Amino acid sequence: MTASAFPSRQELEDWDRQHVWHPFTPMQEYAQERPLIIERAEGAMLYDLDGNAYIDGVSSMWCNVHGHCVPELDQAIHDQLGKVAHSTLLGIGNVPSIRLARKLAEIAPEGLTRVFFSDSGATAVEVALKMAFQFWQQTTPAKPQKTRFAALQGAYHGDTLGDVSVGDIGRFHNRFKPLLFETFRVPSPNCYRCPMGLQPTSCLLECVQELERLIEREAEQLAAVVIEPGVQGAAGMIPLPANYLRRLRDATHRHDVLLIADEVAVGFGRTGTMFACQHESVVPDFLCVAKGLSGGYLPMAATLTHDRIFQAFLGDALSGTTFFHGHTFTGNPLGAAVSLASIDRLLEGGVLAGLAERVQLLQRWAERLRDLPIVGNVRQLGLLMGVELVQNRETKTPFPAERRLGHHICRKLREQGVLIRPLRDVLVVMPPLGIDVSLLDRLCEFVYHAISTTPME
Repeated sequence: MTASAFPSRQELEDWDRQHVWHPFTPMQEYAQERPLIIERAEGAMLYDLDGNAYIDGVSSMWCNVHGHCVPELDQAIHDQLGKVAHSTLLGIGNVPSIRLARKLAEIAPEGLTRVFFSDSGATAVEVALKMAFQFWQQTTPAKPQKTRFAALQGAYHGDTLGDVSVGDIGRFHNRFKPLLFETFRVPSPNCYRCPMGLQPTSCLLECVQELERLIEREAEQLAAVVIEPGVQGAAGMIPLPANYLRRLRDATHRHDVLLIADEVAVGFGRTGTMFACQHESVVPDFLCVAKGLSGGYLPMAATLTHDRIFQAFLGDALSGTTFFHGHTFTGNPLGAAVSLASIDRLLEGGVLAGLAERVQLLQRWAERLRDLPIVGNVRQLGLLMGVELVQNRETKTPFPAERRLGHHICRKLREQGVLIRPLRDVLVVMPPLGIDVSLLDRLCEFVYHAISTTPME
C-alpha cells in the first residue's frame, strides 16, 4: 500500500514511527509507546482514531482561540479557496493580506501601522531582530555600533538562530551556542524563585532597576530589548509584575533603544485584552504575533512596526536599504482570510467580552490548587495558568529531574481524556478562549485530582 491509499490504524502508527520526526519529543521514548493520533476535532475536544475524546487543555500548542471546526472560520477558508489559495507577496499584493494588514493596524497599539507577514512566531521575532539591526545601520544619523540585544533570563522567543541567541533556556539552546550572537541578560522578575535571593517587593524593584541600569549603561551599543509582555511562557508561565513593562518602555525611550514585544503566545485575548501590551498602555517598536492570529487554523504571523522604522528602509533598488527577508507563504491568502474571520469573531462575536467569566473560574481553581502539598506556586494570567510542582513547599525544593513528574502527571491526564503539556514540572493549562465554562471547570477538576492523588515519593 502506498501513502496515498487510505491506511489502517496500524499502518498509520507504523508510518508515524518510521517517518515523522516530532518536535520537542524524545524520539527513542516515543517509538516505544503507542502513539496518540488525532483524527478529528470539534469545539474544545479532540478525537483519536478510536473515537476517544480529549479536552484540548493546551489549545493545540497555545494557538487555538475559538475551538476547532468553527463554522465562520471554516467558511472563510472555503470562500477563499474558490478565489486563490496562494499568491506570492514578493512585489505584488493579494486582497486578504491587504485587508488583514489594515485590520491589524486598526486593533494594534497606536502607531503600529506597518505589517510584515511571515509564517510562524519564530519568524515574526527573527524579522524584528533583523529589522532592528538593519534600522540602526541606515537611519539618519546612522548608529552602526548599535548591534547588541538584551533579553530576560529564562527567555524563549523561538527556534531560529536569532531567536535562540536572545533565548535563555539551557536544554533548548545550549547545544547551539557556537552558532549564536552574544546577548545582554538581565534577571527575570520571578518573585517566587528570585534569581537574586530577595523578598518579592525587593526582588521586583531590584530586577526593574537592573534592567534600567543595563539600558542606560549599554545604550550606545543596544539595538533593542526583547520581551514577552505579560508573561514569560516557556520559562514556566511567569507573569511580569505590574508596571514592569511600562518602566521598560520608558527606559528604552529615554536612551533611544528599540523595544521588541513578542506576543506570539499572549496576543489575541489570551491575557484578557487583545494584546498584553495594552494592560499598561505600552506601544512597542515591534509587535510580533502568530499562533492565535489565525485562530490556530493555519501558519500565519506578522511583525508590526511604525513609520520611523519603515522610513529607514526606503531608497531606490540600488541603495541597499531594502529589507531582504521573506518567506514563500508570506501573506498567504488562506491564512489571511481565516485570520480576518478570527479577529472579527474576537471583536464582534463576544469572545473577548465572555472571557471574564472564564478567567474568574480559572482564578478560583488556582486558589484551590495552591493548597495542594506538592504545589509550590500557581501562576495565572487571563486564560493561562502554570502549576509548579515541588518536593518541599517550604524550601521550594524541586523534584529530581529524573522523576519527570510533570510528564507523568500529563500522561495520567491523557489516559483520563485531558491533553496538556508540561514545561518540566510546571503543568500548563491554556485552553481555547472559547471553551465552554462547564468544560473548563471539568478540565481544572481533572488537573486538581491528578495532582492531589500523586504521591510525594
